[in-house]
Amino acid sequence: MKRFKKILFVYDPDSEKGPAFERARELAAENKAELLIFQVLEEYPMAAQMMALSSVEGNFEKEILSEAYNALEEIASPLKAEGIKASVKVVTGVPFLEIIQEVLQTGHDLVMVTPRIQGRLKDILFGSRVMHLMRKCPCPVWAFNPQQRKRYGRIMAAVDVAPPDERGHSLNMSIMEMASSLAEIEGCELHVIHCWQPHHEGTLRYRSGLKQEQVDDIIKETRKTHKEQTRALVEKFPLKKGTLSLHVVEGDPKEKIPEEAQKRRIDLVVMGTVIRTGLSGFFIGNTAEKVLRELDCSVLAIKPEGFESPVKLD
Repeated sequence: MKRFKKILFVYDPDSEKGPAFERARELAAENKAELLIFQVLEEYPMAAQMMALSSVEGNFEKEILSEAYNALEEIASPLKAEGIKASVKVVTGVPFLEIIQEVLQTGHDLVMVTPRIQGRLKDILFGSRVMHLMRKCPCPVWAFNPQQRKRYGRIMAAVDVAPPDERGHSLNMSIMEMASSLAEIEGCELHVIHCWQPHHEGTLRYRSGLKQEQVDDIIKETRKTHKEQTRALVEKFPLKKGTLSLHVVEGDPKEKIPEEAQKRRIDLVVMGTVIRTGLSGFFIGNTAEKVLRELDCSVLAIKPEGFESPVKLD
């Protein structure tokens, strides 16, 4: 079972202590992990700060930081009383940069964030701050749908059983480890989806000189191979609690993963966000980003082993 050692919960007063905070508390207790409640205050424009300084003695920024810190300490106090290793930190700056730098400095292995409630649901879930984290944060990022129920009934792991290299295979293993662990904790359904497309079907049918029956046999055999590979992956992660369903779907993953998630009323999708890491500046796969923007459930996004964030420590 996947164990977290250091969890960073991004606190936002707009979302308060909702289901995401409760889940962070439970994970920290379950894993005996350190839990950092982390808040980023966006820097005041200079004019507003000068006006504030004219009417308040002392350093205005320090006053604001102190007030926010004390508020977080009140939130952390009951957790400490439960025996959870909870701490708090308040900084100023650009939120996604400060979050990633904190991860780089202290080695957190999970970031939990509730997007701000504004605009359409898909914009809420995967707006600018969250997408920056999905692209650039080196550890898994769990983005919560603020409108979802507290407990999950169905988790979906999106895998690619025909990855181009060993790194892709390693990413599949991480996705399955994470999804199966959470399904056991929740005692819920685990759905594993793999989307595949027959390559060059048009060429095979109309230009290769093969008979239609021969092409049908090739596609049938390809479908069988994908099912066998998916089953072989899943068998490495048997569930003690909950139920398991496999979905090997023919079609474009950009369309099929959101369709299946909606059809099966999935609460959380666990998926990899970086597909190719050999290209400079290529931090999120085109397919993954399009899938993310079509989902309306919570998402746990995982990077491949060896991923290096483009954000560097100051």
